[in-house]
Amino acid sequence: MNPGRRSTFFPVGQRGLTLLELIIALAILGILAAAALPMAEVAATRGKEIELRRALRDIRGAIDAWKADFDKAVEEKKITTSINETGYPESLEKLLEGNDWGGLYPYKRKYLRRIPKDPFDDYDEGWGMRSYKDDPDSTVYGGEDLYDVYSQSTRQALDGTLYNTW
Repeated sequence: MNPGRRSTFFPVGQRGLTLLELIIALAILGILAAAALPMAEVAATRGKEIELRRALRDIRGAIDAWKADFDKAVEEKKITTSINETGYPESLEKLLEGNDWGGLYPYKRKYLRRIPKDPFDDYDEGWGMRSYKDDPDSTVYGGEDLYDVYSQSTRQALDGTLYNTW
């Protein structure tokens, strides 16, 4: 650089930011960060809610498919049933193991690859379960068969409902 020529970036005698400029810039960054943090928390919660809805839909769909196959096997006389048998699986693990329904399928039909995890299950309690004979809002599992699952979280969703009512 030519010693007699002035720099276009820094006027003579000024070589950086003043303390006031630095404080103002940090204050603006702090305000922007404070505004973005709640939005990031809402986005993370919304992602967990989508995951919860998907998990409930997958498990409930597998239970319904099990029941449909049971009814089809009974209709085609592939299996015989007892009087009190509802046709719903005994547990979530049965959906993993699968069933061949007395030859209805040439293979053992599996309904889930894995049991989805409840994203709001903080205490690792697993899914809440309801039997076919339980009340629709029951929180005590009858144990005879698996008719429905629900989240055991007592948290409130973004829409104001409780996750355990989904």
